[in-house]
Amino acid sequence: MPSARSNKPSRDDSEARRAMRLSTWFALGAGALGVVLIAWPHLLPAGGPWVQLALGAMTLFLAFRARAIGTRGVEDYDGRLSLLAAMAGFAILFFAGGEAFRLLAALGG
Repeated sequence: MPSARSNKPSRDDSEARRAMRLSTWFALGAGALGVVLIAWPHLLPAGGPWVQLALGAMTLFLAFRARAIGTRGVEDYDGRLSLLAAMAGFAILFFAGGEAFRLLAALGG
């Protein structure tokens, strides 16, 4: 019966859970910093779009790493926080990418 509980013993997923939590919280922190720099770009005038692009890429990497670890190694995984971080990463890359393109186009004449 597919809905019956399995008789397999529950695996110890404490290492996977710890790695997933760290990746999720670092992704949320990088995403929050990236969103703050998008909202107030005067906080980092020199190299702002490039730092924002790096933060967006780091946010996406960590968020998807957390989701991969969570789906593979954590039994009762709920991926809402890592999904929020991934959405923030996409938004950061979108807005910072537009600004970086504008700067490169201005350099090209």
